[in-house]
Amino acid sequence: MDIEVTDTPDEAHEAFVIAQTHAYNAAFTQKDVRRLCVFVRDADGRIIGGLTGKTYWHYLEVAFLWVSEQHRRVGHASKILQAAESEARHRGCKHVLLDTYSFQALGFYQKNGYKEFGRLTGFSGKHDRHYLHKELDVTDS
Repeated sequence: MDIEVTDTPDEAHEAFVIAQTHAYNAAFTQKDVRRLCVFVRDADGRIIGGLTGKTYWHYLEVAFLWVSEQHRRVGHASKILQAAESEARHRGCKHVLLDTYSFQALGFYQKNGYKEFGRLTGFSGKHDRHYLHKELDVTDS
């Protein structure tokens, strides 16, 4: 047996491991993974905020939510999040899952109905990573 550890893997080898994991998971789940992105643009069409994520197995998983510095604190992030949640409901999702670091937006998510269910400490020696969940009211779609 030979074990290789690398930060520059052959893309085919990495894809093989991912494909094998997906194949194993397929025996237990349905394949319904779809990307979900929301963008806010200014009058000139430039993106000033957005959200990326995916929906699967009745969950929306938010990967990134960002609003440009000069457009913060006027409700854009809440509207972006609400738009993503609305589309997730439309897709049959019942829950949202996301994480945020202690220097990011924990309070924002809590104000939007998210509850912390886990936390890891010590990132970069001083930051916490918060794991949050929200149940979607599916009658509100």
